[in-house]
Amino acid sequence: MTVIETIAAWCAGEPRFSPAARRLAKEAITDTLACLYAGRGDFSTLAVSQAFAHYQNQPAAVVALLNGTAAHAIDYDDNFGPGMSHASAVLVPALLAVALEKKASGEALIDAYLIGLQAQGFVGDVVSPAHYTAGWHGTSTVGCIGTAAGVAWLKGLDRAGIARALSIAVSLASGTKGQFGTPLKPFHAGMAARNAVDAAELAATGMSGRLDILEGEMGFFELFAGAGAWPEKVQGWANASQHIIETVGVMPKKHPCCGSTHRVLDAIADLQAKHGFSAAEVESVSCKVGISNRRNLAYTVPEDEMQARFSMNYCVVRMLEAGALSVADFTPEQVKIHSSHPLITRVTMESWQPEEEALEGNLPHLVTLTLLDGRTLRHQRLSARGSLAEPFSAVERRQKFDDCCAELSGFEQIYPRLQALEAEEEVDFLRVMLM
Repeated sequence: MTVIETIAAWCAGEPRFSPAARRLAKEAITDTLACLYAGRGDFSTLAVSQAFAHYQNQPAAVVALLNGTAAHAIDYDDNFGPGMSHASAVLVPALLAVALEKKASGEALIDAYLIGLQAQGFVGDVVSPAHYTAGWHGTSTVGCIGTAAGVAWLKGLDRAGIARALSIAVSLASGTKGQFGTPLKPFHAGMAARNAVDAAELAATGMSGRLDILEGEMGFFELFAGAGAWPEKVQGWANASQHIIETVGVMPKKHPCCGSTHRVLDAIADLQAKHGFSAAEVESVSCKVGISNRRNLAYTVPEDEMQARFSMNYCVVRMLEAGALSVADFTPEQVKIHSSHPLITRVTMESWQPEEEALEGNLPHLVTLTLLDGRTLRHQRLSARGSLAEPFSAVERRQKFDDCCAELSGFEQIYPRLQALEAEEEVDFLRVMLM
């Protein structure tokens, strides 16, 4: 079978997910909805909403576009290692748009999420990290293709229909990391969500493309990953006994900024907890990260809130000053204030060398703090908070939801319903959180 046929065969099987996988899916859906609600007022979201305001009755693809943009707008949504992407910011808005249209149950939404996430994992694991390091935005490429499978399943398409949706989605996958730090980056998630819905709707009509378009000549792997693609990996995932959400997981964010900063920020938090120093005691900060992480963080002294989310300097200074970062740190007013901090230009960043990354799949991120009293503090992290190895507590998950949704009337009643989402006959109660 082709790679697409292998993925479609897995997706079309009867849902067979463990209680642990379903619990993790509910947590991811809840986290994404909180980020979506918090991103409704962002410039990028409002711009997309204005551009598509002429639709009197918005089709599912437009609903997915608006809410996918909102879910990614403040860069607080989860990360997904195999796609080097923000998987849920594409999946949840696309699936919800279709679920609301079809009056699907909460259980069906959970199953579709797990199917779409595994499909993203199939594609992403084959092309990453070469795909991402080259400059492709996995959220809008891998995210589009994998989500199309979940949407197609939710729409009731069979194995052949899911395969058609996957093939169509390959032609719709796009988005470059050169747009990071601009309002167009959140649009990438919305675009991918919309394209996934469009791919499934086209597939439902019988529209089709090549089934070897992932691994074949002039296909996705050749064009988007080059020599870095390993199609045989798909069969290994397809035969795995556990879902990818249980073995790799999605990683909710502790900080509302680019995930490339998070291991350094968590390392600083670890040092603060151990040594109890203040920002005023710090002379300089040196960071060492992965090549793609360094390339993501293009702004030394940011000029607006979007650039601040992609500024290691800004995020490090806020962590040192406040001991945490919040959504409130990324407003035009706060960025103007904190970008003038004298320490911001004394934060430096370098990356591992290509030959070092070639030898080791996951190198740590390092931070070195030089204090005014002459002490040097060093720490490193292989992963950020929120991973399966270091998950958020129930209290931390609820705190993030409450922080994002404080302005939502009745959010206290919505949260427990999300924790028991599989019991909901329909998901209409979630409309209040959407654009």
